[in-house]
Amino acid sequence: MEDVSAPTGHEPALSARPRVDGSAPRALVLGATGYIGGRLVPRLLGAGYRVRVLVRDPSRAAAFPWGDRVEVVQGDARDAVAVGEAVRDVDVLYYLVHSMAGGKDFHDADEQAARTVGDAAAAASVGRIVYLGGLHPEGVPLSPHLRSRVEVGRTLLASGVPTLVLQAGVVIGSGSASFEMVRHLTEVLPYMPAPKWVRNRIQPIAVRDVLHYLLGAARVPADVNRAVDIGGPDVLRYGQMMNGYAVEAGLRQRPIAALPVLTPRLASHWVGLVTPIPRALAVPLVESLQNECVMKEHDVDALIPPPEGGLVPYRTAVRLALGRVAADTIETSWQDAPVLGAPSDPLPNDPDWAGRVVFTDARSVHTSASPEALWQVIVGIGGENGWYSSPLLWAVRGWMDRIVGGIGLARGRRSRERLAVGDALDFWRVEAMDPGRMLRLRAEMKVPGSAWLELRAGADAPRGGSRYDQRAVFFPRGLAGRLYWLAVLPFHGFIFAGMARRITAVAETAPAADEPAASA
Repeated sequence: MEDVSAPTGHEPALSARPRVDGSAPRALVLGATGYIGGRLVPRLLGAGYRVRVLVRDPSRAAAFPWGDRVEVVQGDARDAVAVGEAVRDVDVLYYLVHSMAGGKDFHDADEQAARTVGDAAAAASVGRIVYLGGLHPEGVPLSPHLRSRVEVGRTLLASGVPTLVLQAGVVIGSGSASFEMVRHLTEVLPYMPAPKWVRNRIQPIAVRDVLHYLLGAARVPADVNRAVDIGGPDVLRYGQMMNGYAVEAGLRQRPIAALPVLTPRLASHWVGLVTPIPRALAVPLVESLQNECVMKEHDVDALIPPPEGGLVPYRTAVRLALGRVAADTIETSWQDAPVLGAPSDPLPNDPDWAGRVVFTDARSVHTSASPEALWQVIVGIGGENGWYSSPLLWAVRGWMDRIVGGIGLARGRRSRERLAVGDALDFWRVEAMDPGRMLRLRAEMKVPGSAWLELRAGADAPRGGSRYDQRAVFFPRGLAGRLYWLAVLPFHGFIFAGMARRITAVAETAPAADEPAASA
């Protein structure tokens, strides 16, 4: 995970300018617990700003790593009293709220919020408002949600407070709703019947570049009050975006057939059916794709210089979102998971449907054995000791792997008593180990995806003895991966449940720590 408080190549030039009295400027963030806001706050803190957030539920802000470093005001953008309190002594206000799935009256709610914030900011002499709007063409009908975003920008521009509206298109980063739609559609469909808008041109932008522009917007001259377009270096058709994702995700490129009969409403039903994205969110996403979203001008370059090294190309942004750039990851990949967690644990602000599709099988068993005895059994797994459940099913799985060109169970283990990170273990490899507590194995059998098996031992203080935790994690690759998991799911009840029971049972009768671990 990229340290969000550390520079990423261009933040130093965008550090906060001290006030005349030498104190640090204050930034107010509306929408701090959303996708962009949750990633902007730590960058503001790292750049030297004092940060205040306006949130409906303070517990959501407290769940973030930066939760104890910001000032929290409870309320929403339509609450004049709360907004009035929040804007006091603020230098720059970030407006990152929008009713994407807010019901039929979302337009009125958006307009009321914008007027409330604009009036309060003007009364409090806020130095600048920064609003993240939507990239759109001029002179053509827009979708209701995109039209509402444009009108919110106009309201803020008319507030009397210098405002910079950054108009962005599809944001590329794990957790971004637009990117998640690309991800899920591409991964689940080997052939794509799609609406004619797959031929529309799109100018996507990496989330890190959006954050760069947001941070830089706080330092534009005080007389700037306008909207500017922002976008990445690539202009692609939507279908090209999907197949670019397929290449970076290790999938075959998808044949795409543009069907003129798929209306936006039908297309949103289709997206809701084949992806986990809620239909209430799929509707505005699909409607916003009816028009081409390409930058009309590049005036932003004169206000905020591009990042050092340039803007991130689309395919590089996808690799970052997938966590495939080991030395340069961003806080939107699965590598954000805690060190001792599986590589699928989400960020606190990301919705349940965001990120990779992940299948898990988790088991927990209490045992009277000591944690030391339980660990002795865990670290002795595999090879001659076996896998502590259904030897026949494990053997069959090994044969199946050999048939498709895999390594099967023939490798065994190097030592019956000792295990270390990097050791081969049948068709697994030791990826991580916290001696006495956790063993994580990464699968090296032939599967349409990536798989891990994590085994843990810990003291069970309330009940005495210890607790055994076991988790199998599978990241499917494309439709084949999903079908594979469904095919093996009936066997998990035998394999993984039996494995958990047998390991704890063996631990209860295990010999002393200086003797060999018991055989399965």
